[in-house]
Amino acid sequence: MEYSMTAIRKLMPGEFSPLLSQIPDAPETLYVRGTLPSSDVRLLTVVGSRRMTPYGKDACEHLIAGLSGYPVAIVSGLALGIDAVAHRAALNAGLTTVAVPASGLDDSVLYPRSNLPLARDILARGGALLSEFEPDWKPRIESFPQRNRIMAAMSHATLIIEAGERSGTLITARLATDYDRELLVVPHGIFSEGGAGGHIFLKLGAAPVRSADDILAALSIEPDHAPLEPALNEAEQRVYDALAYPTPRDELIRSLDLHIGEANVLLASMELRGIIAESLGELRRVR
Repeated sequence: MEYSMTAIRKLMPGEFSPLLSQIPDAPETLYVRGTLPSSDVRLLTVVGSRRMTPYGKDACEHLIAGLSGYPVAIVSGLALGIDAVAHRAALNAGLTTVAVPASGLDDSVLYPRSNLPLARDILARGGALLSEFEPDWKPRIESFPQRNRIMAAMSHATLIIEAGERSGTLITARLATDYDRELLVVPHGIFSEGGAGGHIFLKLGAAPVRSADDILAALSIEPDHAPLEPALNEAEQRVYDALAYPTPRDELIRSLDLHIGEANVLLASMELRGIIAESLGELRRVR
């Protein structure tokens, strides 16, 4: 379906998500463009910093990739930074994604303008754009917290990936707890200010997330892990064991005590089979 031909439709109250209808400040009107996920799909809101670090981007992509094949749809705000990465990672993983912009859904006002190509891709891949604002509504300062409550309310859980102590992301996190939704946080390095906001919620009882399995547990989905195929041989197992945490390639090769040519062939084989991957100059486990 072409983006320009995707009509904006006003939802009837009976078509609202049951979760969204439960909150005291439920919207009176919702507009949709595209196709919303079916009721048997669990919704995960993913939000974070517009000024994300490479760590935040990598964590977002890695975690969402791990949800591929499960009945999960990703909700985010179409904003720059983590929001856009979450939408794109969902598309790459074959997951439905729903964008909730802080504007109306007409092409002329959809915000941010730089993410119009992403909005087109979301619709073309069977996803949706959702807003309570009139189709020609231009974003205002007050539009953003209003939009955040929609994202927090409609999803079964909210995942925070990087947020400063005064980040707007924390509004979504607070609303998720107010609405009795699961709140998940990706832990961040102690030397980075980018994760300070998320750590506040970890202190208050939010669940830390280190893998897609942590997200699935919060969504009440049983992981279905197939064994590595084919089984790892002795050399591959040594690599796998050595990657208990992401490690630079040169450091890993030194620890394996293998000839550099032999090590590179071994690592290339494991990368091609999707067992390990390189990101930000480091190798890490994929499965």
